[in-house]
Amino acid sequence: MTGMPPMPQRPVPEGDTVEVVSLKDAVTHTLDEARMLLPGMQALFGFQLIAVFSERFASALDATQQRVHLAALLLIGIAIALTMTPAAYHRQAEPCQVSSHFLAVASWFVSIALWPLGLGLCADIFIVTQLIVHDLRWSIALTALLAILLGGLWFALPRLRRRREARP
Repeated sequence: MTGMPPMPQRPVPEGDTVEVVSLKDAVTHTLDEARMLLPGMQALFGFQLIAVFSERFASALDATQQRVHLAALLLIGIAIALTMTPAAYHRQAEPCQVSSHFLAVASWFVSIALWPLGLGLCADIFIVTQLIVHDLRWSIALTALLAILLGGLWFALPRLRRRREARP
């Protein structure tokens, strides 16, 4: 699209090579990233649904644990909805073009989807740990460990990179 301001360039860390991609390629990369996330989320969602219909769900999980499972199911559903939104938005709002606005919207949705996905994964790990070790402390510890790992890899690591690049 003509008349659009150029995407801001970030400083390149010494010794690093950077290639600026076109807007079209950046949008393609963002949509591809969303497509890569979806199958895993959908598989997890399917397993979560199947679990509810097993006999063990009602007998092995108390009411609180069942509610935690429901919360995990809802969180994964929200993550799927957020991840699918860029494609639906693009198809309906900008079907024959790409724009920096769409790139920003799509990137935001894919990034935000990681929050409910991570929380849903943590809730599932909590339930599975409860079923296997029957110890609340272990369940909390393993869930916290996963939360720290996901938060570190998905959120802290990219922010550290941006901070490093922003240094003069």
